[in-house]
Amino acid sequence: MQTIDLEIKNGQVLNVFKKQFEQKNLYINNGKIIKNKEHQYQAKQTIDAEGQYLVPGFIDSHVHIESSLVTPSELGKVIVPMGVTSVVTDPHEIANVSGIEGIKYMINDAKQSPLDVFVMLPSSVPATSFEHNGATLNVDALHPLYKESSVIGLAEVMDYPAVHNRDQDMMKKINDAINHGYQVDGHGAGLSAKQLGEYKEVGISTDHESTTLNQMYDRLDVGMNMFLREGTVERDLQNTIQAVNKDNIDQFSFCTDDKFITTIINEGSINFNIQLAIEYGIKPEDAYVMASLNAAKAHKINDLGALDPGYKADIVMISDPKKVDVKKVIKDGQLMNDNNFKSIPLKFTKNTVHQNIKLDDLALPLKSNQECHVIGIQPNHIETDHLKKTVPVENGIFKADLDNDILKMVDVERHHNLGTFGIGLVHGFNIKHGAVATTVAHDSHNIVAVGTSDKNIYRAIQAITEVGGGIAVVNDNQEVTVMPLSVAGLMSDKSWQLASEDLNAITKAFKQISGDINFNPFITLSFLTLPVIPTIKLTDQGLYDFNQQKFIDIQSK
Repeated sequence: MQTIDLEIKNGQVLNVFKKQFEQKNLYINNGKIIKNKEHQYQAKQTIDAEGQYLVPGFIDSHVHIESSLVTPSELGKVIVPMGVTSVVTDPHEIANVSGIEGIKYMINDAKQSPLDVFVMLPSSVPATSFEHNGATLNVDALHPLYKESSVIGLAEVMDYPAVHNRDQDMMKKINDAINHGYQVDGHGAGLSAKQLGEYKEVGISTDHESTTLNQMYDRLDVGMNMFLREGTVERDLQNTIQAVNKDNIDQFSFCTDDKFITTIINEGSINFNIQLAIEYGIKPEDAYVMASLNAAKAHKINDLGALDPGYKADIVMISDPKKVDVKKVIKDGQLMNDNNFKSIPLKFTKNTVHQNIKLDDLALPLKSNQECHVIGIQPNHIETDHLKKTVPVENGIFKADLDNDILKMVDVERHHNLGTFGIGLVHGFNIKHGAVATTVAHDSHNIVAVGTSDKNIYRAIQAITEVGGGIAVVNDNQEVTVMPLSVAGLMSDKSWQLASEDLNAITKAFKQISGDINFNPFITLSFLTLPVIPTIKLTDQGLYDFNQQKFIDIQSK
């Protein structure tokens, strides 16, 4: 009789190929599920499922771990108990700050966690040719990283002009991934059906940027696999889930993309996506297949996503499939408990905040009684509205319009102390006094700040500079609340518990300087600097109009 590691008996096991639950036992050895030969095995450990439901471990199809504000090893402590046993990450954020060094930091820190962290190599560092970020990664720089066992492809290609023009370096990056047998993720925000077809022609096979049904149908028409997204502000699942039907469901899986650690703690990770999908009418069996097998197939991971022989023993036990109430998690054949999570984040000692802006630099000269281009926040979305407003001007200088909620916004280069900065106007934060600044500013991750006065904005910028990166909230009394993000100005080096306390503290501080809003102010601010997303955004070079693909003046001449 063969001795094996684990037997799970009396479970309702999800057959992901038939999309139905079946009563049977599972046998596990060396981290994998083996053939069902009940009378030939002697198990070292037996778990009685007592009729509960067993589904494959959940897979996050696309996530920027940096956006959680904690390191990979700390994130694993939070999401593995929620049933998320694998994530496919794009270390695009830290790569834009620290290049190859940043990517290797993420890979090495992730090795401490039982969470499988699969890495897609960043395709767009820098994200655009006209911003100042911290590094440039061409195909020759990325190529050696394919030797890392956790690397499985090329991450979200967001530079459509490079694809359209068949830019040599971009095409080499895409082909390098394909030649390794891997897939290439897309980032088709704002692209037409024809433009998406160009993506598909060069081998880009996935996308996660749909915010409407029509955008989803465009992607289905060209045969892409879609990741239904639910992040802290990217609340897109409810607007797109209606595109899923029995004929196309195999093309859909779930992702979180950008989700704060506090949001994950409060509502969940992929388990939350599953629950939402079920609430919107997806059968539980189908939702669990979307969260497992579909995600694995989209990324060409052949040993994940099913509870069949030869697949990794990543198993989630739940008592009610409709509620996604996780009771036990088994990862690589091991029952997860506190003893599996003893790691501490690796140290990242490099200071990545270098700027020397002066208070006088923040003044914004404007003409009176002339319309200005204003960035309009779309709550819980990363696209913006292009507004045109007449704003207060005193002695030729902009003055915050608190009555109409139009504030000054600043983007300051922080990687090379170049002295470049952009100034714009934004509507929607509802700040009554004070300012907010952060070094999390997609995708170049310079410093972005917004506030009611130059003095407050300057104080907030200096506060995060002094701690080597982070998020700061300043009130009119110049009192500062700071969340330090010492890992490249993007992540805390603290435990997830302490990082969450810091995030809660700055959230409380923001509420004290603002009126009611129904979105997260910090992650929303961080996306107002992303010029590859419609419609107008602010960079360290100035105000950028996505639709025109060019910089524009705040006031039309």
